[in-house]
Amino acid sequence: MTQNNSIRTCLWFEGKGLEAAKFYVKLIPGSELHTPDSGDGEPLMVSFTLGGVPYEILNGGPHYQLNPACSIAVTTPDQDETDRIWDTLVADGGEASRCGWLVDRWGMSWQVYPQALPEMLGADDREAAARAQQAMLGMSKIDIAAIKAAFEGN
Repeated sequence: MTQNNSIRTCLWFEGKGLEAAKFYVKLIPGSELHTPDSGDGEPLMVSFTLGGVPYEILNGGPHYQLNPACSIAVTTPDQDETDRIWDTLVADGGEASRCGWLVDRWGMSWQVYPQALPEMLGADDREAAARAQQAMLGMSKIDIAAIKAAFEGN
């Protein structure tokens, strides 16, 4: 038996979910807002895709709070895109954390890192991977040149 399921991640926001979703879809390439902005206040449900991945925001009030146990992970092609996304998310009230993690102004946790990071951390050369990991542990925003230097033993 085949079922047609629509699976998406639902994020509980206290409010301002439409504002956040509009911000997110402008930031992440290949994204789209599916809930129209009617101008009639905050909708209960906001539907959107980020890079083709479906999400929805439930503007459910203060009963639950977002926390780092749920985050949106963004793998970027290079340092420039890492910097663009990171800097935009921490601007205007966001907060940097460690190892590529941050919290945006709505309280949503993100992981933003270049594709080269998991490649180095997962390398067959475990000593090089450990040096790369040690370098990463001292960072907030990921600096791939510094991690690569550590990976190479420089």
